[in-house]
Amino acid sequence: MPSNDARNLLQCAVSTAAAGAITVAVSGAVAGGKGALGAAVGAVLAILFMGIGLYVLQRTAKSLPQLFQAMGLMLYVAQLLLLLIFVGVFKDTSLFNPRTFAASLVVATVVWMAAQARAHMKAKIFYVDPDAEKNEKSEKTGPSS
Repeated sequence: MPSNDARNLLQCAVSTAAAGAITVAVSGAVAGGKGALGAAVGAVLAILFMGIGLYVLQRTAKSLPQLFQAMGLMLYVAQLLLLLIFVGVFKDTSLFNPRTFAASLVVATVVWMAAQARAHMKAKIFYVDPDAEKNEKSEKTGPSS
């Protein structure tokens, strides 16, 4: 994974983990141990889903750049649908507090998306690859002797 991609992934994951820790603390104070557990499960689930999605999207951008935008839209819709399914499945669970689970999932997802937007805006990505122009010229003229 190129350093820009790894840096973006790290920035998003760290920000979301920090928000998850805050939601776990608040949920633990408000709803007890089951609330903290629900918030932790929600935060971890959001980090996993969004992290895997970002990784897949970055791989697609490298190998099939013409599908990048369509893949991004499809990926985000699929992630949100899967998260909605998880909320529905664990709606009546007694393992943890489902309200703190859902709240943590939403908070972590919003924080991830905001961190991803910030990381993308701060990234120094070339609009034009200067090395590609040099390589193209050398291919046309042939090897210099």
